[in-house]
Amino acid sequence: QVQLEESGRELVQAGGSLRISCADSGRAFSSNAMGWFRQAPGKEREFVAAISSKSDTVVYADSVKARFTISRDNTKKTVSLQMNMLKPEDTAVYSCAAGVGTSLLRKGVAKAWGKGLLVTVSS
Repeated sequence: QVQLEESGRELVQAGGSLRISCADSGRAFSSNAMGWFRQAPGKEREFVAAISSKSDTVVYADSVKARFTISRDNTKKTVSLQMNMLKPEDTAVYSCAAGVGTSLLRKGVAKAWGKGLLVTVSS
């Protein structure tokens, strides 16, 4: 069973950096691809980034490429998202997800979702 919980600082000024993490209390973390999604107020949920089970494949949305970095630690069963050069339009609820592979995660197909963490970027 996959149980995901996000954590991290939630408020940052524009231009700043912030790192959020997601911990899996289940047993299958190292077998799953992991991803991050976000949903801004009044908008649909969108894909942010995904990483394969062995970290050999990483994909990003164009809107965050070169600013965000996804990484994972299979021994600690965590996946993190380092966000740099943040903009007010990055304000959203960020959720992690576990999936079969990065291609399906990119399409929003996931086995489990975290509850989400509101990240606010002030201008």
